[in-house]
Amino acid sequence: MANKLELTWYGKDEPIKVEPRLLIEAPALSNCTLAPDTDNMLIHGDNLLALKALEKKFAGQVKCVYIDPPYNTGSAFEHYDDNLEHSQWLNLMRPRLEILWNLLREEGSIWISIDDDERDYLKVLCDELFGRSCFLTSMIWQKRYSRENREAIGDVHEYILVYAKNKEMFKGARNLVPMSEAQAKVYKNPNNDPRGRWRPVPMTAQGYRPNQMYPIVAPGGAVHYPPAGRCWSTIESEFQKLLADGRIYFGKDSNGQPNTIRYLSEVPGVAPWTWWPSDEVGHTDSAKKEIMSVFGKEHIFDTPKPERLIERIIHIATNPGDLVLDSFLGSGTTAAVAHKMGRRYIGIEMGEHAYTHCKVRLDKVIAGEDQGGITKTQNWQGGGGYHFYELAPTLINEDAFGEAIINPDYDANALAAAVALHEGFTYRPSADLFWKQAVGNENSFLFTTTRHLTSAYLESIKGSMEEGEYLVIACRSYDKGLDRAYETIAVKKIPQMLLDRCEFGRDDYSLNIVHPPVYEDEEVAHDE
Repeated sequence: MANKLELTWYGKDEPIKVEPRLLIEAPALSNCTLAPDTDNMLIHGDNLLALKALEKKFAGQVKCVYIDPPYNTGSAFEHYDDNLEHSQWLNLMRPRLEILWNLLREEGSIWISIDDDERDYLKVLCDELFGRSCFLTSMIWQKRYSRENREAIGDVHEYILVYAKNKEMFKGARNLVPMSEAQAKVYKNPNNDPRGRWRPVPMTAQGYRPNQMYPIVAPGGAVHYPPAGRCWSTIESEFQKLLADGRIYFGKDSNGQPNTIRYLSEVPGVAPWTWWPSDEVGHTDSAKKEIMSVFGKEHIFDTPKPERLIERIIHIATNPGDLVLDSFLGSGTTAAVAHKMGRRYIGIEMGEHAYTHCKVRLDKVIAGEDQGGITKTQNWQGGGGYHFYELAPTLINEDAFGEAIINPDYDANALAAAVALHEGFTYRPSADLFWKQAVGNENSFLFTTTRHLTSAYLESIKGSMEEGEYLVIACRSYDKGLDRAYETIAVKKIPQMLLDRCEFGRDDYSLNIVHPPVYEDEEVAHDE
């Protein structure tokens, strides 16, 4: 597109192919005895493959995405290869962000922790992917509370980029944050009001309304009218009710302009703002202490976020029961906080610490043994559960001659389930009809077969279909013209995406399919 403003980098235009994978529950690793019906998911595996596996089922269902991706700082992290060149880092982030955005609800939001090294690149990338109009703000988190003297200029903060699918809907759905004591100091109780601390609020509104222009006589005798260009904020009958209830303040001398009294207990909170100091949401030291309280000093995670920081994000963006997703789960903080706050969650982590950190941490949360972080403020006592999933192995393998073949670990059922995942169907084989392997919307079905599809075979299936049923058949090859034989049956090849290599930086290759022999009365539709 001409005159399009965009960020370009080496490899941006190269297509990234993602092989659909199944998510297979590992019952021995799941912890759902106390909550067998839980929707919570902990997934071990590459997050791009995992997100692809989740994309169709959870599209438009996630209320809040929080991710803390590698910052590309050049540091040698124990758990991540964080020394990626900028273009590689952008190629890493782009397809993941695209899927995460598709998973969000209309009032949903995505929150991304980042530092100065990639913040500006990430902002432009997100503007391009999500739309600049969807940008909400850039939060500033004070990650250190003590002075940093090791650098030329001390690094004491990080950013959290925030985008919303629909800014107006997000504003209507987002929650206020509790008022800090510094903000609440204007609320006092000089008269020992039994209703607690209060503050006076001017009782005027902008504009002119005839029924809100009445005189008000103060207890000391002074008569007040609204200032020029303004009116009282309420009609006279409502004012009299407030006066009788002791909700009007006339100043220390009882002759001042009337103010309504607002009690601190009636303030639901304040609108979030972009400065998040460490005394409100924690810092890196408190985060490491939380990790040590769970795992001990021998298993410290390098870059944890404090639970109070994640609590603030989840509180603003969600309500109990909403779905939270973190695809760079790290030490498990987001899942642990979401669990304590009564949110549903999906956490994805590719490293071994999915077992050594994430699972262990969540097990302690469920058992009520995690006493750190936000446990006390949330009055968390334990309970709940999660299902642990592994990514299924790749469909593709190589034989001794380097040819691409179907992985022998997969059987026909697994291949059919993978095709169903790719096509947006739910794998649910029928016990009565072999071709009803997967179901979709409006009485539609999917059948996957590795055999060559003939006219006679298709006719036998058609004869067992009922009126109003629609069938998609994915096969390796078929007679010429079968893809147009019936209006209620669509015939197609097994999706090539399932037969392509998904790893970055390697050549694509196709499955070496050997077609059956062609007989005189039969034509085969070969791959073009």
